[in-house]
Amino acid sequence: MSARTSARASTQAWRGPCRRCGVHCDKVVYPASCLARSCPFVYAYEDHGHTYIGCMQKVFAVEIDLAMLEAAEARRPGFGAVRATRKPLPMCHSEVEPCYENRADELGCVNPEFFELPVGRPTFRVFARLT
Repeated sequence: MSARTSARASTQAWRGPCRRCGVHCDKVVYPASCLARSCPFVYAYEDHGHTYIGCMQKVFAVEIDLAMLEAAEARRPGFGAVRATRKPLPMCHSEVEPCYENRADELGCVNPEFFELPVGRPTFRVFARLT
């Protein structure tokens, strides 16, 4: 691999999700709703006198200080959302949150990275019934 090819490959690797669209959208989840809904995948641990919570399924990758989450939930508009790193589970309170909404066209969000379609597998099956 030449130096030029390797530089191009490393440049493409750090770009991350597509940002060429006028509007970029992220799928977000609300960690406070995980607690409110008693999600079985929420874990907690203590470190240096603070309790932190996270998601065992890694629907969101961050670990949140429980006291700060509860304090934010006590005031309006609440703690808010965090970016989903995986497809949200059926019990997750999730939404699609657009950035730069003023640039939206009739298509709106067109992100390819929402993991909605399984890669390398068909998205549906057809069964023929012969009678």
